[in-house]
Amino acid sequence: MTPPELLFWYGLALKMALTAIVVVLTSITVERSGAFVGALIAALPTAAGAAYVILAIEHPTSFIAASAIGSTATGAAVSIFCLIYAALAQRHGLLLSLGVSLSVWFVAAGLLRLVDWPPLGAVALNVVVFGFTIPLSWRYRASGQLRKFLRTPFDIPLRALAAGVVVAVVTTASYSIGSFASGMFALFPIVMCSSVVILHPRVGGKATASMLAHAQVALIGLSLSFLAVHYAAEPLGSWWALVIGMVVAIAWSGVLMLARTGAMRRAFRKS
Repeated sequence: MTPPELLFWYGLALKMALTAIVVVLTSITVERSGAFVGALIAALPTAAGAAYVILAIEHPTSFIAASAIGSTATGAAVSIFCLIYAALAQRHGLLLSLGVSLSVWFVAAGLLRLVDWPPLGAVALNVVVFGFTIPLSWRYRASGQLRKFLRTPFDIPLRALAAGVVVAVVTTASYSIGSFASGMFALFPIVMCSSVVILHPRVGGKATASMLAHAQVALIGLSLSFLAVHYAAEPLGSWWALVIGMVVAIAWSGVLMLARTGAMRRAFRKS
Protein backbone atom coordinates (compact mmCIF):
# COMPACT_ATOMS: atom_id res chain seq x y z
CA MET A 1 0.00 0.00 0.00
CA THR A 2 1.40 3.42 -0.94
CA PRO A 3 1.88 6.18 1.69
CA PRO A 4 -1.14 8.24 0.45
CA GLU A 5 -3.37 5.17 0.75
CA LEU A 6 -2.05 4.43 4.24
CA LEU A 7 -2.67 8.05 5.23
CA PHE A 8 -6.26 7.80 4.01
CA TRP A 9 -6.97 4.66 6.02
CA TYR A 10 -5.23 5.97 9.13
CA GLY A 11 -7.26 9.17 8.84
CA LEU A 12 -10.49 7.23 8.36
CA ALA A 13 -9.78 5.09 11.42
CA LEU A 14 -9.04 8.20 13.47
CA LYS A 15 -12.32 9.82 12.36
CA MET A 16 -14.29 6.75 13.41
CA ALA A 17 -12.48 6.40 16.74
CA LEU A 18 -12.90 10.05 17.75
CA THR A 19 -16.57 10.09 16.81
CA ALA A 20 -17.26 6.78 18.55
CA ILE A 21 -15.74 8.09 21.79
CA VAL A 22 -17.82 11.28 21.70
CA VAL A 23 -21.09 9.50 20.90
CA VAL A 24 -20.62 6.69 23.42
CA LEU A 25 -19.82 9.12 26.25
CA THR A 26 -22.73 11.36 25.28
CA SER A 27 -25.31 8.59 24.94
CA ILE A 28 -24.28 6.95 28.23
CA THR A 29 -24.66 10.33 29.93
CA VAL A 30 -28.09 10.66 28.35
CA GLU A 31 -29.14 7.30 29.80
CA ARG A 32 -28.09 8.28 33.31
CA SER A 33 -29.48 11.82 33.40
CA GLY A 34 -33.26 11.53 33.12
CA ALA A 35 -35.52 12.66 30.31
CA PHE A 36 -35.02 16.44 30.54
CA VAL A 37 -31.25 16.55 31.13
CA GLY A 38 -30.79 13.69 28.69
CA ALA A 39 -32.66 15.70 26.06
CA LEU A 40 -30.42 18.73 26.61
CA ILE A 41 -27.33 16.58 26.17
CA ALA A 42 -28.69 14.73 23.15
CA ALA A 43 -29.50 18.06 21.46
CA LEU A 44 -25.93 19.36 21.80
CA PRO A 45 -23.80 19.22 18.62
CA THR A 46 -21.55 16.42 19.88
CA ALA A 47 -21.48 13.96 16.97
CA ALA A 48 -22.00 16.84 14.55
CA GLY A 49 -19.16 18.70 16.24
CA ALA A 50 -16.85 15.73 15.72
CA ALA A 51 -17.80 15.69 12.04
CA TYR A 52 -17.19 19.44 11.73
CA VAL A 53 -13.76 19.18 13.32
CA ILE A 54 -12.78 16.71 10.62
CA LEU A 55 -14.41 18.81 7.89
CA ALA A 56 -12.53 21.87 9.17
CA ILE A 57 -9.24 20.01 8.85
CA GLU A 58 -9.97 18.95 5.29
CA HIS A 59 -11.84 21.98 3.88
CA PRO A 60 -11.55 25.79 3.79
CA THR A 61 -13.63 28.17 5.90
CA SER A 62 -15.99 28.85 3.01
CA PHE A 63 -16.92 25.16 2.96
CA ILE A 64 -17.60 25.18 6.71
CA ALA A 65 -19.73 28.32 6.42
CA ALA A 66 -21.82 26.78 3.64
CA SER A 67 -22.10 23.44 5.47
CA ALA A 68 -23.43 25.24 8.53
CA ILE A 69 -26.42 26.45 6.52
CA GLY A 70 -27.17 22.81 5.66
CA SER A 71 -27.03 21.94 9.36
CA THR A 72 -29.20 24.91 10.32
CA ALA A 73 -31.90 23.89 7.87
CA THR A 74 -31.63 20.24 8.93
CA GLY A 75 -32.49 21.19 12.50
CA ALA A 76 -36.08 21.27 11.24
CA ALA A 77 -35.77 17.70 9.94
CA VAL A 78 -34.41 16.52 13.30
CA SER A 79 -37.36 18.15 15.06
CA ILE A 80 -39.78 16.31 12.77
CA PHE A 81 -37.89 13.06 13.43
CA CYS A 82 -38.35 13.56 17.19
CA LEU A 83 -42.08 14.27 16.82
CA ILE A 84 -42.75 11.24 14.61
CA TYR A 85 -40.83 8.90 16.90
CA ALA A 86 -42.48 10.24 20.06
CA ALA A 87 -45.96 9.81 18.57
CA LEU A 88 -45.36 6.30 17.21
CA ALA A 89 -43.51 5.05 20.31
CA GLN A 90 -46.63 5.47 22.42
CA ARG A 91 -48.14 2.32 20.89
CA HIS A 92 -45.55 0.70 18.63
CA GLY A 93 -42.26 -1.10 18.93
CA LEU A 94 -38.72 0.02 18.22
CA LEU A 95 -38.44 -1.09 14.59
CA LEU A 96 -41.60 0.61 13.38
CA SER A 97 -41.19 3.78 15.48
CA LEU A 98 -37.53 4.35 14.63
CA GLY A 99 -37.82 3.06 11.07
CA VAL A 100 -40.66 5.40 10.13
CA SER A 101 -39.15 8.44 11.87
CA LEU A 102 -35.78 7.89 10.19
CA SER A 103 -37.48 7.45 6.83
CA VAL A 104 -39.22 10.79 7.35
CA TRP A 105 -35.85 12.36 8.24
CA PHE A 106 -34.33 11.14 4.97
CA VAL A 107 -37.33 12.39 2.97
CA ALA A 108 -37.09 15.78 4.67
CA ALA A 109 -33.35 15.90 4.00
CA GLY A 110 -33.96 15.10 0.34
CA LEU A 111 -36.53 17.90 0.08
CA LEU A 112 -34.13 20.36 1.71
CA ARG A 113 -31.62 19.77 -1.07
CA LEU A 114 -34.14 20.97 -3.64
CA VAL A 115 -33.88 24.54 -2.34
CA ASP A 116 -30.90 26.90 -2.32
CA TRP A 117 -31.35 28.02 1.29
CA PRO A 118 -30.11 31.46 2.34
CA PRO A 119 -29.32 31.86 6.07
CA LEU A 120 -32.54 33.71 6.86
CA GLY A 121 -34.52 31.20 4.81
CA ALA A 122 -33.12 28.37 6.93
CA VAL A 123 -34.05 30.31 10.07
CA ALA A 124 -37.59 30.92 8.76
CA LEU A 125 -37.95 27.20 8.01
CA ASN A 126 -37.01 26.38 11.60
CA VAL A 127 -39.45 28.93 12.98
CA VAL A 128 -42.31 27.41 10.98
CA VAL A 129 -41.42 23.78 11.75
CA PHE A 130 -40.75 24.31 15.46
CA GLY A 131 -43.98 26.27 15.64
CA PHE A 132 -45.77 22.99 14.88
CA THR A 133 -43.50 20.31 16.34
CA ILE A 134 -43.00 21.81 19.80
CA PRO A 135 -46.73 22.15 20.67
CA LEU A 136 -47.52 18.75 19.13
CA SER A 137 -44.73 17.09 21.16
CA TRP A 138 -45.80 18.70 24.42
CA ARG A 139 -48.19 15.89 25.39
CA TYR A 140 -45.42 13.27 25.21
CA ARG A 141 -43.03 14.93 27.66
CA ALA A 142 -44.70 13.36 30.68
CA SER A 143 -45.21 9.96 29.03
CA GLY A 144 -42.78 8.32 31.38
CA GLN A 145 -39.44 8.62 33.15
CA LEU A 146 -36.19 6.93 32.25
CA ARG A 147 -35.24 4.25 34.74
CA LYS A 148 -32.19 2.10 35.30
CA PHE A 149 -31.75 -0.94 33.10
CA LEU A 150 -29.20 -3.66 32.39
CA ARG A 151 -26.93 -2.96 29.43
CA THR A 152 -25.84 -5.88 27.25
CA PRO A 153 -22.17 -6.41 26.30
CA PHE A 154 -22.95 -5.41 22.69
CA ASP A 155 -24.60 -2.03 23.38
CA ILE A 156 -21.50 0.14 23.54
CA PRO A 157 -19.58 -1.50 20.65
CA LEU A 158 -22.62 -1.32 18.36
CA ARG A 159 -23.34 2.34 19.00
CA ALA A 160 -19.63 3.17 18.65
CA LEU A 161 -19.51 1.38 15.31
CA ALA A 162 -22.69 3.07 14.06
CA ALA A 163 -21.45 6.53 15.02
CA GLY A 164 -18.03 5.96 13.49
CA VAL A 165 -19.51 4.73 10.21
CA VAL A 166 -21.86 7.73 9.90
CA VAL A 167 -19.13 10.33 10.37
CA ALA A 168 -16.63 8.43 8.23
CA VAL A 169 -19.13 8.30 5.37
CA VAL A 170 -20.06 11.98 5.71
CA THR A 171 -16.52 13.29 5.86
CA THR A 172 -15.18 10.96 3.17
CA ALA A 173 -18.06 11.78 0.83
CA SER A 174 -17.90 15.51 1.54
CA TYR A 175 -15.71 16.12 -1.54
CA SER A 176 -18.36 14.67 -3.84
CA ILE A 177 -21.66 15.58 -2.14
CA GLY A 178 -20.77 19.22 -1.50
CA SER A 179 -20.94 21.54 1.49
CA PHE A 180 -24.72 21.75 2.00
CA ALA A 181 -25.25 17.97 1.98
CA SER A 182 -22.21 17.50 4.24
CA GLY A 183 -23.81 19.87 6.74
CA MET A 184 -27.10 18.02 6.46
CA PHE A 185 -25.69 14.58 7.10
CA ALA A 186 -23.40 15.85 9.85
CA LEU A 187 -26.66 16.49 11.71
CA PHE A 188 -27.92 12.94 11.25
CA PRO A 189 -29.42 12.21 14.73
CA ILE A 190 -26.97 9.46 15.62
CA VAL A 191 -26.90 10.20 19.38
CA MET A 192 -30.69 10.16 19.55
CA CYS A 193 -30.92 7.02 17.43
CA SER A 194 -28.34 5.14 19.50
CA SER A 195 -30.10 6.15 22.71
CA VAL A 196 -33.47 5.07 21.30
CA VAL A 197 -32.10 1.70 20.19
CA ILE A 198 -30.75 1.06 23.68
CA LEU A 199 -33.57 2.54 25.76
CA HIS A 200 -36.76 1.62 23.87
CA PRO A 201 -36.57 -2.19 24.35
CA ARG A 202 -35.55 -1.82 28.00
CA VAL A 203 -37.57 1.05 29.47
CA GLY A 204 -40.40 1.24 26.93
CA GLY A 205 -41.39 3.52 24.11
CA LYS A 206 -43.28 6.05 26.24
CA ALA A 207 -40.35 6.73 28.55
CA THR A 208 -37.95 7.01 25.61
CA ALA A 209 -40.37 9.27 23.76
CA SER A 210 -40.36 11.60 26.75
CA MET A 211 -36.68 12.34 26.15
CA LEU A 212 -37.18 13.18 22.46
CA ALA A 213 -40.23 15.30 23.28
CA HIS A 214 -38.17 17.29 25.79
CA ALA A 215 -35.46 17.70 23.14
CA GLN A 216 -37.70 19.80 20.89
CA VAL A 217 -37.06 23.13 22.61
CA ALA A 218 -33.39 22.24 23.09
CA LEU A 219 -33.06 21.73 19.32
CA ILE A 220 -33.61 25.45 18.81
CA GLY A 221 -30.17 25.96 20.32
CA LEU A 222 -28.73 23.40 17.90
CA SER A 223 -29.95 25.36 14.88
CA LEU A 224 -28.80 28.66 16.40
CA SER A 225 -25.35 27.23 17.02
CA PHE A 226 -24.84 26.38 13.34
CA LEU A 227 -26.19 29.74 12.30
CA ALA A 228 -23.46 31.25 14.47
CA VAL A 229 -20.88 28.98 12.81
CA HIS A 230 -22.01 30.21 9.40
CA TYR A 231 -21.56 33.87 10.23
CA ALA A 232 -18.32 33.41 12.21
CA ALA A 233 -16.45 30.96 9.96
CA GLU A 234 -15.05 33.27 7.29
CA PRO A 235 -14.27 36.37 9.39
CA LEU A 236 -12.85 34.46 12.39
CA GLY A 237 -11.79 31.10 10.93
CA SER A 238 -13.26 27.62 11.23
CA TRP A 239 -11.91 26.81 14.68
CA TRP A 240 -13.18 29.94 16.40
CA ALA A 241 -16.50 29.50 14.60
CA LEU A 242 -16.87 25.96 15.94
CA VAL A 243 -16.03 27.13 19.46
CA ILE A 244 -18.62 29.92 19.21
CA GLY A 245 -21.21 27.47 17.89
CA MET A 246 -20.66 25.11 20.81
CA VAL A 247 -20.87 28.00 23.28
CA VAL A 248 -24.21 29.07 21.77
CA ALA A 249 -25.61 25.53 22.07
CA ILE A 250 -24.42 25.12 25.66
CA ALA A 251 -25.71 28.59 26.61
CA TRP A 252 -29.16 27.75 25.23
CA SER A 253 -29.25 24.49 27.20
CA GLY A 254 -28.12 26.40 30.28
CA VAL A 255 -30.98 28.88 29.88
CA LEU A 256 -33.46 26.00 29.61
CA MET A 257 -31.98 24.34 32.69
CA LEU A 258 -32.25 27.57 34.71
CA ALA A 259 -35.82 28.10 33.54
CA ARG A 260 -36.79 24.57 34.56
CA THR A 261 -35.08 24.91 37.94
CA GLY A 262 -36.90 28.18 38.58
CA ALA A 263 -40.24 26.66 37.61
CA MET A 264 -39.66 23.69 39.93
CA ARG A 265 -38.79 26.01 42.82
CA ARG A 266 -41.93 28.07 42.28
CA ALA A 267 -44.04 24.91 42.14
CA PHE A 268 -42.42 23.65 45.36
CA ARG A 269 -43.15 26.92 47.16
CA LYS A 270 -46.80 26.83 46.10
CA SER A 271 -47.15 23.26 47.35
